[in-house]
Amino acid sequence: MGPDKHTVRPGGRGILATAVTVVCAVTVLAAPGTAFAAPSPSPSPSTSTSPSASTSPSPSASPSVTLPPDKDLEAVRDKLDKLYHDAAVATDAYNAAEEAAAKQSAEIVELAKKIVQGQRKLDGLKARAGRAAAAQYRTGGLPDTAQLLLSDNPSQFLDGAGRVLQGERATKGLIRELTQTQQDLKQYAADAADQWNKLEAGRKAKAAAKKKIKQRIAAAEKLESTLEKKQKERLAELEREAAYQAQTAWLDTGILDEIHTKASAAGKKAVAFATAQIGKPYVWGAEGPDSYDCSGLTSQAWASAGQPIPRTSEEQWKQLRHIDVKDMRPGDLIIYYDDASHVALYIGDGAIIQAPRPGRTVSIAGAGSMPILGVVRPDA
Repeated sequence: MGPDKHTVRPGGRGILATAVTVVCAVTVLAAPGTAFAAPSPSPSPSTSTSPSASTSPSPSASPSVTLPPDKDLEAVRDKLDKLYHDAAVATDAYNAAEEAAAKQSAEIVELAKKIVQGQRKLDGLKARAGRAAAAQYRTGGLPDTAQLLLSDNPSQFLDGAGRVLQGERATKGLIRELTQTQQDLKQYAADAADQWNKLEAGRKAKAAAKKKIKQRIAAAEKLESTLEKKQKERLAELEREAAYQAQTAWLDTGILDEIHTKASAAGKKAVAFATAQIGKPYVWGAEGPDSYDCSGLTSQAWASAGQPIPRTSEEQWKQLRHIDVKDMRPGDLIIYYDDASHVALYIGDGAIIQAPRPGRTVSIAGAGSMPILGVVRPDA
């Protein structure tokens, strides 16, 4: 059987299309946006799937489960999508706070080093000033200029004049250096206090985001736990249908006929890294090597290609160069939803690799199966 007409553009590479079709066919609980091939029709509740179901069921057989109307399951799906979306937004906030905390901690360490060095310098300058004062005391407490004027020896007077000028310059330099060092120390202390305040605010934001993530995931899991097996199967089928319809609509625009750009050398490395992570679980806040969240996967993929990028999907959208969808190439990042709460790595032929959401694993999905905000290129 050839690939579905909506899997890749005409003349597209068949290997990836076949792989995608196989992945979608065997995925029972695919995340929204993981279906390329058309979903199979749902079995009638009265139709048994047992190999021996050609005859009437025995009186002792369990009666068929009557599924609720699709509109009810669609409401469940919408609720789950919202809960997991809220968890994704909170995860981005958590990751941003985590990244900021790391930078602030490093800055505090550097400021502490500067404060120690500045204090040592200040102590040394004070010691020099003390020695100068002691020397003046030993000469009767008269300043160098007064001692020079009292000298009766012309030769000594001329020699002393030079020393006085040097001494005055040194004294002024010492005073300037002392003043500047004290000002530096004062600024370092103020900067350190500011970083501590930011670190504390970030800690609170991180704790709040963590609480929200856990609440949303727990609510989603509780909702899913109320469903019976056949309801879960039908819910998964509805997810695949929605993803297929979205992907089909995207491909029907003819977008793949316009995308011909090949991956860069770094892009190939990023795709290879992401491909090697397929099957690993989604865990919020994770960036490998055993589990990932969405931006953890993309940031590590590009780090492996020698191109560090921002940690969160929101910052990836803000900081990286924006590319027109028709100009994207394998390795580029597709940012999803209006709030940039999800990101995936484009791998070509209308496909992405993503870490979808809690309860799922890193997998191949349709690039157009979720609302696309835009495309960014890490190695612009």
